[in-house]
Amino acid sequence: MVYADTSFLFSMVLHDANTASAIAYLKTHSTGLAFTSWQRCELRNAVHLAVWRGNCDTMLARRALDKVAEDVVAGNLVETQLDWPDVLVVADNLCDRHTAALGVRTLDLLHVAVAVSLGSKNFITCDGRQLALARASGLHATKI
Repeated sequence: MVYADTSFLFSMVLHDANTASAIAYLKTHSTGLAFTSWQRCELRNAVHLAVWRGNCDTMLARRALDKVAEDVVAGNLVETQLDWPDVLVVADNLCDRHTAALGVRTLDLLHVAVAVSLGSKNFITCDGRQLALARASGLHATKI
Protein backbone atom coordinates (compact mmCIF):
# COMPACT_ATOMS: atom_id res chain seq x y z
CA MET A 1 0.00 0.00 0.00
CA VAL A 2 1.22 3.48 -0.85
CA TYR A 3 0.63 6.35 1.57
CA ALA A 4 0.69 9.91 0.24
CA ASP A 5 0.68 12.82 2.63
CA THR A 6 -1.70 15.73 2.17
CA SER A 7 0.84 17.90 0.38
CA PHE A 8 0.94 15.31 -2.42
CA LEU A 9 -2.84 14.82 -2.43
CA PHE A 10 -3.37 18.58 -2.61
CA SER A 11 -1.06 18.76 -5.63
CA MET A 12 -3.24 16.12 -7.32
CA VAL A 13 -6.39 18.23 -7.13
CA LEU A 14 -5.29 21.89 -7.14
CA HIS A 15 -2.45 23.39 -9.10
CA ASP A 16 0.62 24.30 -7.05
CA ALA A 17 4.40 24.12 -7.36
CA ASN A 18 4.31 20.31 -7.03
CA THR A 19 1.44 19.46 -9.38
CA ALA A 20 3.59 18.56 -12.39
CA SER A 21 5.73 16.23 -10.25
CA ALA A 22 2.64 14.64 -8.67
CA ILE A 23 1.10 13.97 -12.08
CA ALA A 24 4.38 12.53 -13.37
CA TYR A 25 4.58 10.23 -10.34
CA LEU A 26 1.01 9.03 -10.84
CA LYS A 27 1.61 8.30 -14.52
CA THR A 28 4.46 5.93 -13.65
CA HIS A 29 2.87 4.36 -10.53
CA SER A 30 -0.59 3.00 -11.18
CA THR A 31 -1.40 1.63 -7.72
CA GLY A 32 -4.18 3.21 -5.67
CA LEU A 33 -3.21 5.42 -2.76
CA ALA A 34 -4.44 4.80 0.77
CA PHE A 35 -7.05 7.41 1.68
CA THR A 36 -8.09 7.72 5.32
CA SER A 37 -10.64 9.90 7.07
CA TRP A 38 -7.65 11.81 8.49
CA GLN A 39 -6.34 12.60 5.00
CA ARG A 40 -9.83 13.47 3.76
CA CYS A 41 -10.28 15.97 6.60
CA GLU A 42 -6.88 17.57 6.15
CA LEU A 43 -7.23 17.71 2.35
CA ARG A 44 -10.71 19.27 2.51
CA ASN A 45 -9.39 21.86 4.94
CA ALA A 46 -6.37 22.61 2.73
CA VAL A 47 -8.66 23.17 -0.27
CA HIS A 48 -10.91 25.51 1.71
CA LEU A 49 -7.84 27.26 3.11
CA ALA A 50 -6.67 27.88 -0.46
CA VAL A 51 -9.92 29.79 -1.04
CA TRP A 52 -9.39 31.83 2.12
CA ARG A 53 -5.81 32.63 1.05
CA GLY A 54 -7.04 33.76 -2.36
CA ASN A 55 -5.19 30.98 -4.21
CA CYS A 56 -8.38 29.72 -5.85
CA ASP A 57 -12.06 30.59 -6.03
CA THR A 58 -14.92 28.56 -4.58
CA MET A 59 -15.82 27.01 -7.94
CA LEU A 60 -12.28 25.69 -8.43
CA ALA A 61 -12.28 24.41 -4.84
CA ARG A 62 -15.59 22.59 -5.49
CA ARG A 63 -14.10 20.98 -8.62
CA ALA A 64 -11.05 19.90 -6.59
CA LEU A 65 -13.25 18.25 -3.97
CA ASP A 66 -15.33 16.62 -6.72
CA LYS A 67 -12.08 15.24 -8.16
CA VAL A 68 -11.31 13.65 -4.80
CA ALA A 69 -14.71 11.94 -4.84
CA GLU A 70 -14.13 10.80 -8.43
CA ASP A 71 -10.71 9.40 -7.50
CA VAL A 72 -12.30 7.39 -4.68
CA VAL A 73 -14.91 5.93 -7.05
CA ALA A 74 -12.23 5.16 -9.67
CA GLY A 75 -10.03 3.41 -7.09
CA ASN A 76 -7.19 5.92 -7.36
CA LEU A 77 -7.78 6.72 -3.70
CA VAL A 78 -8.60 3.63 -1.63
CA GLU A 79 -10.67 4.35 1.46
CA THR A 80 -8.75 2.88 4.38
CA GLN A 81 -9.75 2.60 8.03
CA LEU A 82 -7.46 3.72 10.83
CA ASP A 83 -6.93 2.30 14.30
CA TRP A 84 -6.28 5.61 16.06
CA PRO A 85 -4.97 4.11 19.32
CA ASP A 86 -2.38 2.17 17.29
CA VAL A 87 -1.49 5.27 15.25
CA LEU A 88 -0.87 7.25 18.44
CA VAL A 89 1.33 4.53 19.94
CA VAL A 90 3.42 4.50 16.76
CA ALA A 91 3.56 8.32 16.78
CA ASP A 92 4.77 8.32 20.40
CA ASN A 93 7.51 5.83 19.51
CA LEU A 94 8.56 7.85 16.47
CA CYS A 95 8.63 10.98 18.61
CA ASP A 96 10.92 9.38 21.18
CA ARG A 97 13.28 8.02 18.52
CA HIS A 98 13.41 10.86 15.99
CA THR A 99 11.94 14.26 16.92
CA ALA A 100 14.99 15.61 18.76
CA ALA A 101 17.22 14.76 15.80
CA LEU A 102 14.89 15.63 12.92
CA GLY A 103 12.76 18.45 14.32
CA VAL A 104 9.50 16.94 13.09
CA ARG A 105 6.13 18.38 14.05
CA THR A 106 3.13 16.49 15.36
CA LEU A 107 1.40 16.42 11.96
CA ASP A 108 4.57 14.96 10.44
CA LEU A 109 4.58 12.29 13.14
CA LEU A 110 0.94 11.48 12.51
CA HIS A 111 1.33 11.08 8.75
CA VAL A 112 4.28 8.74 9.11
CA ALA A 113 2.64 6.89 12.01
CA VAL A 114 -0.47 6.32 9.90
CA ALA A 115 1.64 4.92 7.06
CA VAL A 116 3.52 2.62 9.44
CA SER A 117 0.36 1.45 11.22
CA LEU A 118 -1.31 0.67 7.88
CA GLY A 119 1.67 -1.44 6.87
CA SER A 120 2.56 0.83 3.97
CA LYS A 121 5.91 0.23 2.35
CA ASN A 122 5.95 3.41 0.27
CA PHE A 123 5.47 7.01 1.39
CA ILE A 124 5.10 10.01 -0.92
CA THR A 125 5.48 13.60 0.26
CA CYS A 126 6.42 17.12 -0.76
CA ASP A 127 7.80 17.80 2.74
CA GLY A 128 11.47 17.37 3.66
CA ARG A 129 10.93 16.63 7.34
CA GLN A 130 8.31 14.00 6.60
CA LEU A 131 10.68 12.49 4.06
CA ALA A 132 13.46 12.21 6.64
CA LEU A 133 11.13 10.75 9.26
CA ALA A 134 9.58 8.27 6.83
CA ARG A 135 13.02 7.04 5.80
CA ALA A 136 14.16 6.83 9.43
CA SER A 137 11.03 4.73 10.07
CA GLY A 138 11.98 2.22 7.42
CA LEU A 139 9.59 3.35 4.71
CA HIS A 140 10.63 3.72 1.09
CA ALA A 141 9.99 7.46 0.91
CA THR A 142 9.85 9.66 -2.17
CA LYS A 143 9.80 13.43 -2.22
CA ILE A 144 8.34 14.95 -5.34
